[in-house]
Amino acid sequence: MSMPFYVAPEQVMKDRADYARKGIARGRSLVGMIGADGILIVAENSSNTLHKVSEIYDRIAFAGVGKYNEFDQLRIAGIRAADLKGFAYSREDVDARSLANNYAQMLGQVFTHEMKPMEVEILVAEIGDERHEDQLFHILYDGSVMDEHHFTVLGGESDSIAATVKADWSIEIDTPSALKLAVRALAGEDRVLGADDLEVAILDRGVDHRRKFRRILGEELESLLG
Repeated sequence: MSMPFYVAPEQVMKDRADYARKGIARGRSLVGMIGADGILIVAENSSNTLHKVSEIYDRIAFAGVGKYNEFDQLRIAGIRAADLKGFAYSREDVDARSLANNYAQMLGQVFTHEMKPMEVEILVAEIGDERHEDQLFHILYDGSVMDEHHFTVLGGESDSIAATVKADWSIEIDTPSALKLAVRALAGEDRVLGADDLEVAILDRGVDHRRKFRRILGEELESLLG
């Protein structure tokens, strides 16, 4: 009788993490940033139809990097969960913290029990009435959750991009300055990114109706890029 092939649990977890990180690194990065006007999310994405950044609920946005079909499944699941909670209780009960915890459980379950982990990192952002109420939750492929206070970078060369953003970010930064900073960080020293290379959205504190999410497109985007 042959003995089953044994692999140490630590090695299995390490191999899964390496596999997920390599898959995520092949994609383009994304920056989420809190500023004076709201929460700006800037992704390098040349597609007009496959969105990395989307609305989840009234004050909540979702963004993902890595394997598109996998983070889009998570986006759809988040919309359904938010709609169900808002319908069963009230719209004010839908919040980014509980949504981030749900995502963390889903990703952690897949990472621990499935053969292949999900090759994604996701961001759940919620805007408050005041800046100190804004929230950014960065969820990794293994279900780890990081509560970011000012900005966050997902995917790709995240360390170098984060260093560029950190050098010039301030709590008073306005939307045009935040956009230019994010684009400069995403492009690095050797490239130039134009409006056609970007997907930009904002949770806008200045919007006077319930839904705060809006996309920055076309002439508005080109004008802000200067």
